Amino acid sequence: MNFRTLALLFFILLYAACTTRPDSKQTLSYTSWVNPFIGTDYTGNTYPGAQAPFGMVQLSPDNGLPGWDRIAGYFYPDSTIAGFSHTHLSGTGAGDLYDISFMPVTLPYKEAEEPLGIYSKFSHGDEKASAGYYQVRLTDYNINVELTATERCGIQRYTFPDARSAVILNLKKAMNWDFTNDSYIEIIDSVTIQGYRYSDGWARDQRIFFHSRFSKPFKDAVLDTTPILKENQRIGTAYIAQFNFFTSENEQILVSTGISGVSMEGAAKNLKAEVPEDNFDKYLAVTQNKWNHELSKIEISSPDKDDKVNFYTALYHSMIAPTIYNDVDGTYYGPDKEIHQAEGWINYSTFSLWDTYRAAHPLFTYTSPDRVNDMVKSFIAFYEQNGRLPVWNFYASETDMMIGYHSVPIIVDAYLKDIGDFDAEKALEACVTTANIDDYRGIGEYKTLGYVPYNRKDPYNPEDWSLSKTLEYAFDDYCIAEMASKMGKKEVADKFFKRAQNYRNVYNPITTFMQPKNDKGKFIPNFKADEYTPHITESNGWQYFWSVQHDINGLIALTGGMEKFTQKLDSMFTYDPTDQSELPIFSTGMIGQYAHGNEPSHHVIYLFNAINQPWKTQEYAARVMHELYLNTPAGLCGNEDCGQMSAWYIFSAMGFYPVNPVSKKYEIGTPLFPEIKMHLANGRTFTVLAPAVNKESIYIQSVKVNGETYNKSYITHEQIMSGATIEFEMGSTPGPVWYK
Repeated sequence: MNFRTLALLFFILLYAACTTRPDSKQTLSYTSWVNPFIGTDYTGNTYPGAQAPFGMVQLSPDNGLPGWDRIAGYFYPDSTIAGFSHTHLSGTGAGDLYDISFMPVTLPYKEAEEPLGIYSKFSHGDEKASAGYYQVRLTDYNINVELTATERCGIQRYTFPDARSAVILNLKKAMNWDFTNDSYIEIIDSVTIQGYRYSDGWARDQRIFFHSRFSKPFKDAVLDTTPILKENQRIGTAYIAQFNFFTSENEQILVSTGISGVSMEGAAKNLKAEVPEDNFDKYLAVTQNKWNHELSKIEISSPDKDDKVNFYTALYHSMIAPTIYNDVDGTYYGPDKEIHQAEGWINYSTFSLWDTYRAAHPLFTYTSPDRVNDMVKSFIAFYEQNGRLPVWNFYASETDMMIGYHSVPIIVDAYLKDIGDFDAEKALEACVTTANIDDYRGIGEYKTLGYVPYNRKDPYNPEDWSLSKTLEYAFDDYCIAEMASKMGKKEVADKFFKRAQNYRNVYNPITTFMQPKNDKGKFIPNFKADEYTPHITESNGWQYFWSVQHDINGLIALTGGMEKFTQKLDSMFTYDPTDQSELPIFSTGMIGQYAHGNEPSHHVIYLFNAINQPWKTQEYAARVMHELYLNTPAGLCGNEDCGQMSAWYIFSAMGFYPVNPVSKKYEIGTPLFPEIKMHLANGRTFTVLAPAVNKESIYIQSVKVNGETYNKSYITHEQIMSGATIEFEMGSTPGPVWYK
């Protein structure tokens, strides 16, 4: 056996070791089941570019035009590309980032009026994407572009024709909510550049530093600077650089870029640590292996290719955010605008908490418990540097988007599940302090009146959203009470258990809905539950009525008992909007008044278990999974919202869902696959079996746990962590109520 053969054998064995589970008999490439184009059309607002799991870099193409459909930089129906930038948001509905944008061209390049600028046409026939990889051919220049990424670095490989070519770095370019405040490009030598881009947008005073290395020396470079004006005052400088090359046919040039929120030196350290050499295929393999490791944590068996793609794409999307936000040496930029050090833990950012507390973060407790620990430590650090827990933070900026203090349920869920080594005393202090900031979003009046009145101005929320705040605060308060109770702090627990009942104060028995109140205790007149008003967050009275996840039995009693609650719940799914065309942009995926495209509805399907009609939960859950999650660019019925839309699907496909995310209980729905195995960090495997399940046989006839008949409507965290086997007998007609 010669040396070349030995080397090849070694590579094959090494690759197999990275992509095969220890208990598996065959090599599996889970990345091949990921379709990053899902959600890039319609309202998903996802991007197709390259990223490592939870990576700080999201290297993806930008179509170059602003607009709601292009919030993530890319919209599948478009036909232009105007750059490849290193930061993006996944399905948030907020137009920001697009930092450090490179564009390869041949000369002369094509340029349109702003905002498009320098661009190229492209075709989806010359475009591919998988987990950690993106490829496209720029039609106007015959340049093939490939992208991959490590946690903190982006690697671009351009394959050029025989031409006078250039790579353009545009730090002036901004889209949607983003605005360049200042920028800088420094040429260190013929292959190395560095600089920064400061911007304002959704994230205020955002700072991105970069350090880039070309694999071939550029012939020369041209720097163009223009002043940046705001209110007729110069606030900074816009840099655009053109790096020129003579390229031969099929010549490849790599551009490797490290980014940092701390400094140019930090970006250089990140590049040196993660991408020290010009080897695109090496780093692509590293990132694909990381994705294979993450995706292999849940193993499914399915004869349906599209269902398999939908599932692994959802699992992939659930691991896009939160994002790593510290350099390789642990330094990071804090909300107090100071540099801090994470010692022995990783700092995370990009927390879409109003969305993700519901299912994405509970999912992480099984797929990434080590990251959950670090996320809680990130919350505590944010509290210490900013005076309160984050609401919706990224890049050291609190956007104050959405409502509630939903860091709380994530902290409490981790604590109740005994995850990690974070400081529980400090965590509870952060929760209690945040819940008692009287001058923030009506919390003071919520405490004194028992609700947030709709007729008081809120500088943080001109929309008002008073009714939703009351309900969200009540849930978060319940979470604080649960944590305090476990810690033996009875006085704190009693106080917050009492506050958790404040949802009752906005229930109007006349209209039978939760209804806004003024500061005199009067319900708002002429209330219509199907109208979208400033008092309810991105929803209407139907959709927010059920936001009492912590006390469903109390809600049933408040409504007037089981029969009346059943009638209202049935009506939720059968009372159709009078005019679908007039629905707001966030009311998508509609089944009656149920809006699967927005988060407040996500748990409602599972409430039929509470009224002993589980077959309705099974029917609606199956309908949503089969009809509203599709293997197409328009395959998501609403914003992905940093993984929440996908986490709903992952839990539901396993056959259960966390109605109350801190209860350690998961209401049973209907499984999607004949077999699912969740490989846990403790070495055990949790298994769900449903051999007869298909698109017709969606109804549960009976349930067994570890071979014994089971009589609960839920499974528990303890059962999952023990490596239990849940077996569902399925049928095509509604089965009996198996639980007591």
